[in-house]
Amino acid sequence: MKRIFNHVDLTDRNSFHVKQSAATLVEFSSADDLADYFSSERPSKWYVLGAGNNILFTRDYDGVLISPCGREVSVIGDDGERVVVRVDAGADWDSLVEWSVKHDLWGLENLSLIPSSVGAAPVQNIGAYGAEAGDTIIAVEYFDVRSLAAVRLSNEECRFGYRDSIFKRELRGRAVITAVEFALSRKPRPNLGYGDVAREVEQRGGATLANIREAICSIRRHKLPDPAVTGNAGSFFKNPIVGRAVAERLLAEYPDMPVYPIAGSDRVKLAAGWLIDRCGLKGYRAERVGVHDRQALVLVNLGGATGGDVMALADMICRRVEERFGIRIEPEVNVI
Repeated sequence: MKRIFNHVDLTDRNSFHVKQSAATLVEFSSADDLADYFSSERPSKWYVLGAGNNILFTRDYDGVLISPCGREVSVIGDDGERVVVRVDAGADWDSLVEWSVKHDLWGLENLSLIPSSVGAAPVQNIGAYGAEAGDTIIAVEYFDVRSLAAVRLSNEECRFGYRDSIFKRELRGRAVITAVEFALSRKPRPNLGYGDVAREVEQRGGATLANIREAICSIRRHKLPDPAVTGNAGSFFKNPIVGRAVAERLLAEYPDMPVYPIAGSDRVKLAAGWLIDRCGLKGYRAERVGVHDRQALVLVNLGGATGGDVMALADMICRRVEERFGIRIEPEVNVI
């Protein structure tokens, strides 16, 4: 099914709830829909808009927004322990996580309550609490706008990294993800080594799928604002990755600074939220925008903010962090 809309108000299609519009929006269900559209229209400017949770519009979009609306979840393989699930790109991410927990399938539970569509998950390689989407993705199906062909990439070919993938690089502006395949497990494999997860799970009676999901949902709800109430895109900034020498220099001055070693690497990940907090910016407000008072990574629309307002705040935060720590943090959110 393909539907085309013109002069579309985007206020309710982006989680920051900034008031912008798009010249055209095309909803699709399948690669065939995309082949039909791109073979006849060939738009010079287009962008994929999923659930609108990782995007900031700073102006009206004068091209074509491509939006997936297929939401089917299908089991396509099951050997008794490993279950392969194919999910349409338009499916809600947390609904998929909830589905997997209800079916006693391990692998996605640490990614509970992340606002996203399934199709956006591999692009950003979404992650939280010691897990990433790329840990369970075995293949990604996409439509190639140049060749007008449906393509399937393996996990290795997706080249997943920290908040990164081939879809943000070589395939940017070329691929429209149509479905994602996941390998989930019937065998318990709790991942409790990040933050307060182990403590929260233990308080609920131990490491069951339901308890892990409930614990992570509780942690996220306590720390993060609900975008339905307060406009935001979750974590606005990526955690910076630096060399060990840089981290050791900073630790000498800030011994309480969180540091996360990267396996098999001489680089480490720092906590952008901690850096922003130490600059005294947690809870900061500037008229219509601000920094969330419980999570410094989150920028919020306090009412009537524009994308320009949000970016002005983001730029100020980046400058302050760089001035104090000598580290440049970067947005995780896609700015249009």
